[in-house]
Amino acid sequence: MKLLPLLALLFSAVAQAGDLPPTLMTTRGKVLVEQDFAEALPPFDGKSNGFASGFKGWRYNAAERGGRWEVKDGCFTGRENPAVKHPATASYGFPFQDVIIQCEVRMNNVPLDGRKFRYLNVRTTDTKDYVCSLIMSQAGFRIQKDDNDHDGPDKAVPLAEKKMPLALDEWHQVVFEIKGDEMVGTVDGVSLTGAHPLIQSAKHSVMFVMGVEGSVRKLRAWHALPNPEWEANKAKLLAAQAKPTVPG
Repeated sequence: MKLLPLLALLFSAVAQAGDLPPTLMTTRGKVLVEQDFAEALPPFDGKSNGFASGFKGWRYNAAERGGRWEVKDGCFTGRENPAVKHPATASYGFPFQDVIIQCEVRMNNVPLDGRKFRYLNVRTTDTKDYVCSLIMSQAGFRIQKDDNDHDGPDKAVPLAEKKMPLALDEWHQVVFEIKGDEMVGTVDGVSLTGAHPLIQSAKHSVMFVMGVEGSVRKLRAWHALPNPEWEANKAKLLAAQAKPTVPG
Protein backbone atom coordinates (compact mmCIF):
# COMPACT_ATOMS: atom_id res chain seq x y z
CA MET A 1 0.00 0.00 0.00
CA LYS A 2 1.30 3.50 -0.83
CA LEU A 3 2.19 5.84 2.03
CA LEU A 4 -0.60 8.42 1.53
CA PRO A 5 -3.51 5.90 1.53
CA LEU A 6 -1.94 4.19 4.56
CA LEU A 7 -1.71 7.48 6.44
CA ALA A 8 -5.32 8.26 5.55
CA LEU A 9 -6.42 4.94 7.02
CA LEU A 10 -4.43 5.57 10.19
CA PHE A 11 -5.87 9.06 10.65
CA SER A 12 -9.37 7.65 10.07
CA ALA A 13 -8.84 4.97 12.71
CA VAL A 14 -7.57 7.54 15.23
CA ALA A 15 -10.55 9.81 14.55
CA GLN A 16 -12.98 6.93 15.00
CA ALA A 17 -11.32 5.88 18.26
CA GLY A 18 -11.78 9.43 19.51
CA ASP A 19 -15.55 9.01 19.15
CA LEU A 20 -15.58 5.86 21.28
CA PRO A 21 -15.84 6.50 25.01
CA PRO A 22 -14.54 3.73 27.26
CA THR A 23 -16.74 0.82 28.31
CA LEU A 24 -16.60 -0.87 31.70
CA MET A 25 -18.45 -4.20 31.50
CA THR A 26 -18.01 -5.11 27.84
CA THR A 27 -15.95 -4.45 24.73
CA ARG A 28 -17.23 -3.56 21.27
CA GLY A 29 -17.76 -6.37 18.79
CA LYS A 30 -19.67 -6.36 15.51
CA VAL A 31 -21.43 -3.13 14.57
CA LEU A 32 -25.21 -3.59 14.69
CA VAL A 33 -26.53 -0.05 14.15
CA GLU A 34 -25.11 3.16 12.66
CA GLN A 35 -27.42 6.17 12.40
CA ASP A 36 -26.09 9.66 11.70
CA PHE A 37 -29.46 11.27 10.83
CA ALA A 38 -27.94 12.96 7.82
CA GLU A 39 -31.20 12.71 5.88
CA ALA A 40 -34.90 12.06 6.45
CA LEU A 41 -35.73 8.56 7.68
CA PRO A 42 -37.97 6.23 5.66
CA PRO A 43 -41.53 6.10 6.99
CA PHE A 44 -42.56 3.30 9.32
CA ASP A 45 -43.79 0.34 7.26
CA GLY A 46 -46.71 -0.43 9.58
CA LYS A 47 -45.66 -4.04 10.26
CA SER A 48 -45.44 -4.35 14.03
CA ASN A 49 -46.52 -6.74 16.77
CA GLY A 50 -47.52 -3.84 18.96
CA PHE A 51 -44.91 -1.24 19.88
CA ALA A 52 -42.28 -3.66 21.14
CA SER A 53 -41.32 -5.93 18.27
CA GLY A 54 -42.06 -7.32 14.85
CA PHE A 55 -40.37 -4.55 12.89
CA LYS A 56 -36.95 -3.58 11.59
CA GLY A 57 -35.60 -0.08 11.34
CA TRP A 58 -37.40 2.96 12.71
CA ARG A 59 -40.92 3.02 14.11
CA TYR A 60 -42.00 6.62 14.61
CA ASN A 61 -44.95 8.93 13.86
CA ALA A 62 -47.05 5.75 13.81
CA ALA A 63 -49.62 6.96 16.34
CA GLU A 64 -50.74 10.30 17.77
CA ARG A 65 -49.81 9.03 21.23
CA GLY A 66 -46.13 8.83 20.25
CA GLY A 67 -45.75 12.52 19.40
CA ARG A 68 -44.04 13.89 16.29
CA TRP A 69 -40.48 13.22 15.16
CA GLU A 70 -38.31 14.82 12.52
CA VAL A 71 -34.71 14.73 11.32
CA LYS A 72 -32.99 18.09 11.09
CA ASP A 73 -29.37 19.26 11.31
CA GLY A 74 -28.06 15.77 12.00
CA CYS A 75 -30.32 14.91 14.91
CA PHE A 76 -33.67 13.17 15.47
CA THR A 77 -36.08 15.24 17.58
CA GLY A 78 -39.28 14.06 19.24
CA ARG A 79 -41.99 16.37 20.58
CA GLU A 80 -44.97 15.46 22.71
CA ASN A 81 -48.48 16.14 21.48
CA PRO A 82 -49.69 18.51 24.24
CA ALA A 83 -53.28 17.31 23.83
CA VAL A 84 -52.34 13.69 24.55
CA LYS A 85 -50.04 14.18 27.58
CA HIS A 86 -47.81 11.26 26.60
CA PRO A 87 -44.06 11.35 25.88
CA ALA A 88 -42.82 11.25 22.31
CA THR A 89 -41.52 7.76 21.48
CA ALA A 90 -39.52 6.33 18.59
CA SER A 91 -37.98 2.85 18.33
CA TYR A 92 -35.30 1.22 16.21
CA GLY A 93 -36.03 -2.47 15.65
CA PHE A 94 -33.21 -5.03 15.41
CA PRO A 95 -32.59 -8.34 17.21
CA PHE A 96 -29.99 -8.26 19.98
CA GLN A 97 -29.17 -9.56 23.43
CA ASP A 98 -25.73 -8.49 24.70
CA VAL A 99 -25.23 -4.97 23.37
CA ILE A 100 -23.48 -1.62 23.67
CA ILE A 101 -25.72 1.32 22.72
CA GLN A 102 -23.99 4.67 22.31
CA CYS A 103 -25.52 8.03 21.41
CA GLU A 104 -25.69 11.68 22.31
CA VAL A 105 -28.96 13.04 23.69
CA ARG A 106 -30.35 16.46 24.55
CA MET A 107 -33.32 17.62 26.63
CA ASN A 108 -34.64 20.66 24.83
CA ASN A 109 -35.62 23.80 26.73
CA VAL A 110 -39.12 24.32 25.32
CA PRO A 111 -42.37 25.30 27.10
CA LEU A 112 -43.69 22.57 29.39
CA ASP A 113 -47.26 22.88 27.98
CA GLY A 114 -48.77 21.82 31.28
CA ARG A 115 -46.33 18.99 32.01
CA LYS A 116 -44.51 18.95 35.38
CA PHE A 117 -41.21 17.38 34.32
CA ARG A 118 -38.75 16.97 31.49
CA TYR A 119 -37.06 13.60 31.04
CA LEU A 120 -35.37 11.43 28.45
CA ASN A 121 -35.16 7.62 28.41
CA VAL A 122 -33.03 5.20 26.42
CA ARG A 123 -34.95 1.91 26.73
CA THR A 124 -34.81 -1.65 25.43
CA THR A 125 -37.80 -3.89 24.67
CA ASP A 126 -38.44 -7.58 24.10
CA THR A 127 -41.35 -9.26 22.29
CA LYS A 128 -43.59 -8.60 25.27
CA ASP A 129 -42.82 -5.14 26.68
CA TYR A 130 -40.09 -2.98 28.21
CA VAL A 131 -36.86 -4.59 29.51
CA CYS A 132 -34.48 -2.00 31.00
CA SER A 133 -33.86 1.72 30.79
CA LEU A 134 -31.48 4.57 31.41
CA ILE A 135 -33.63 7.50 32.57
CA MET A 136 -32.39 11.11 32.59
CA SER A 137 -33.75 14.33 34.06
CA GLN A 138 -32.28 17.72 34.91
CA ALA A 139 -31.46 16.35 38.39
CA GLY A 140 -29.46 13.31 37.24
CA PHE A 141 -30.09 9.79 35.96
CA ARG A 142 -30.98 6.29 37.06
CA ILE A 143 -31.03 2.79 35.63
CA GLN A 144 -33.84 0.32 36.11
CA LYS A 145 -35.34 -3.01 35.22
CA ASP A 146 -38.60 -2.01 33.52
CA ASP A 147 -42.24 -2.93 33.91
CA ASN A 148 -42.55 -5.90 31.55
CA ASP A 149 -46.31 -6.42 31.43
CA HIS A 150 -47.97 -2.94 31.20
CA ASP A 151 -50.66 -2.73 33.90
CA GLY A 152 -50.03 -6.28 35.10
CA PRO A 153 -48.45 -7.38 38.38
CA ASP A 154 -44.85 -6.80 37.23
CA LYS A 155 -43.36 -3.45 38.26
CA ALA A 156 -40.28 -1.43 37.45
CA VAL A 157 -37.30 -2.09 39.75
CA PRO A 158 -34.84 0.80 40.24
CA LEU A 159 -31.25 -0.45 40.28
CA ALA A 160 -29.10 2.64 40.90
CA GLU A 161 -29.22 6.41 40.62
CA LYS A 162 -26.92 9.42 40.50
CA LYS A 163 -27.83 12.97 41.43
CA MET A 164 -25.99 15.34 39.09
CA PRO A 165 -27.04 18.38 37.04
CA LEU A 166 -27.85 17.62 33.41
CA ALA A 167 -28.31 20.90 31.59
CA LEU A 168 -31.03 21.57 29.05
CA ASP A 169 -30.06 22.41 25.46
CA GLU A 170 -26.71 20.62 25.88
CA TRP A 171 -25.64 17.29 24.39
CA HIS A 172 -24.95 14.49 26.87
CA GLN A 173 -23.08 11.34 25.93
CA VAL A 174 -24.76 8.03 26.78
CA VAL A 175 -23.19 4.55 26.78
CA PHE A 176 -25.60 1.73 27.66
CA GLU A 177 -23.99 -1.70 28.16
CA ILE A 178 -25.96 -4.94 28.57
CA LYS A 179 -24.45 -8.39 29.04
CA GLY A 180 -26.27 -11.36 30.53
CA ASP A 181 -28.42 -10.13 33.42
CA GLU A 182 -26.26 -7.06 34.11
CA MET A 183 -26.32 -3.52 32.79
CA VAL A 184 -24.13 -0.43 32.99
CA GLY A 185 -25.46 3.02 32.19
CA THR A 186 -22.98 5.86 31.67
CA VAL A 187 -23.86 9.54 31.19
CA ASP A 188 -21.08 12.05 30.57
CA GLY A 189 -18.53 9.61 31.97
CA VAL A 190 -20.45 8.80 35.19
CA SER A 191 -21.50 5.14 35.45
CA LEU A 192 -24.08 3.05 37.33
CA THR A 193 -24.56 -0.71 37.33
CA GLY A 194 -27.20 -3.22 38.38
CA ALA A 195 -28.56 -6.68 37.62
CA HIS A 196 -31.93 -8.42 37.18
CA PRO A 197 -32.93 -11.71 35.48
CA LEU A 198 -35.16 -9.93 32.93
CA ILE A 199 -32.20 -8.02 31.49
CA GLN A 200 -30.81 -11.16 29.82
CA SER A 201 -33.91 -11.64 27.65
CA ALA A 202 -33.72 -11.53 23.84
CA LYS A 203 -34.42 -7.93 22.83
CA HIS A 204 -35.98 -6.49 19.71
CA SER A 205 -35.74 -2.71 19.78
CA VAL A 206 -34.19 0.38 21.32
CA MET A 207 -36.73 3.03 22.25
CA PHE A 208 -36.17 6.74 22.81
CA VAL A 209 -38.67 8.43 25.13
CA MET A 210 -38.80 12.23 25.20
CA GLY A 211 -40.68 13.96 28.00
CA VAL A 212 -41.85 17.23 26.41
CA GLU A 213 -39.08 17.42 23.75
CA GLY A 214 -35.68 15.85 23.20
CA SER A 215 -33.17 14.92 20.53
CA VAL A 216 -30.75 12.10 19.75
CA ARG A 217 -27.76 11.99 17.40
CA LYS A 218 -24.75 9.78 16.57
CA LEU A 219 -26.52 6.53 17.40
CA ARG A 220 -24.36 3.39 17.36
CA ALA A 221 -24.82 -0.15 18.65
CA TRP A 222 -22.38 -3.05 18.84
CA HIS A 223 -22.57 -6.67 19.90
CA ALA A 224 -21.10 -6.69 23.42
CA LEU A 225 -18.13 -8.93 24.19
CA PRO A 226 -16.66 -9.71 27.64
CA ASN A 227 -14.38 -7.17 29.30
CA PRO A 228 -11.66 -8.83 31.42
CA GLU A 229 -11.60 -5.77 33.70
CA TRP A 230 -15.30 -6.02 34.59
CA GLU A 231 -15.08 -7.59 38.05
CA ALA A 232 -12.65 -4.91 39.22
CA ASN A 233 -14.71 -2.17 37.57
CA LYS A 234 -17.94 -3.51 39.08
CA ALA A 235 -16.51 -3.56 42.59
CA LYS A 236 -15.59 0.14 42.28
CA LEU A 237 -19.01 1.09 40.92
CA LEU A 238 -20.94 -0.79 43.58
CA ALA A 239 -18.85 0.75 46.32
CA ALA A 240 -19.45 4.28 45.02
CA GLN A 241 -23.01 4.38 43.70
CA ALA A 242 -26.08 5.51 45.63
CA LYS A 243 -28.93 3.22 46.54
CA PRO A 244 -31.94 3.84 44.27
CA THR A 245 -35.27 5.30 45.29
CA VAL A 246 -38.64 4.15 43.99
CA PRO A 247 -39.36 6.01 40.72
CA GLY A 248 -42.17 8.53 40.75
